[in-house]
Amino acid sequence: MAQYIFTMNRVSKIVPPKREILRDISLSFFPGAKIGVLGLNGSGKSTLLRIMAGVDPEFNGEARPQPGIKIGFLPQEPQLDPAKSVRGNVEEAVQVIKDTLAELDQVYAAYAEPDADFDAIAARQAELEAFIQASGGHDLDRTLEIAADALRLPDWNANSRVANAAASHCAGCCSPTPTCYYWTSPPTTWTPNRWPGSNASCTTSRAP
Repeated sequence: MAQYIFTMNRVSKIVPPKREILRDISLSFFPGAKIGVLGLNGSGKSTLLRIMAGVDPEFNGEARPQPGIKIGFLPQEPQLDPAKSVRGNVEEAVQVIKDTLAELDQVYAAYAEPDADFDAIAARQAELEAFIQASGGHDLDRTLEIAADALRLPDWNANSRVANAAASHCAGCCSPTPTCYYWTSPPTTWTPNRWPGSNASCTTSRAP
């Protein structure tokens, strides 16, 4: 049987003065799982995801990812660069792909150098191309367009709190770096009609 990518055992959370917002929560899920957390306002959904992401260490019980797993977390009010456009904020999530594509161009150019080590260059080229293939790097622009359309993002050049907050959730969809990615539901004042809901998604792409 495949090993669980994340396990939580009898987790409870008490906030001052003595309010218990989580009680004996146990769960586990396999790689590739997509899990939604549903509940009334104030029932502890965001707290549960913060614990799973390792953002909130103050709880009773056990919550641990599989060793070596990277975790990403997108809060309801993400910190964004107000000077950047929607596309600029979204592209932060795929910077590792953009950097890999740029390095691959440098690797191709290195073949023309007089003292080129062809074996070393070829090995690095294979590593970079494997990552780009696994992460869909050759179709990066199309991936961003599809995610933006699915989440009904404003124009790429828009620059407002609402637009960029939506962009941060799009960035979460596109990021190849975390193995486990958790995001909370966005504020209802700008929730797009096709918003997929609160979600915990596990992928397997890793940087080269």
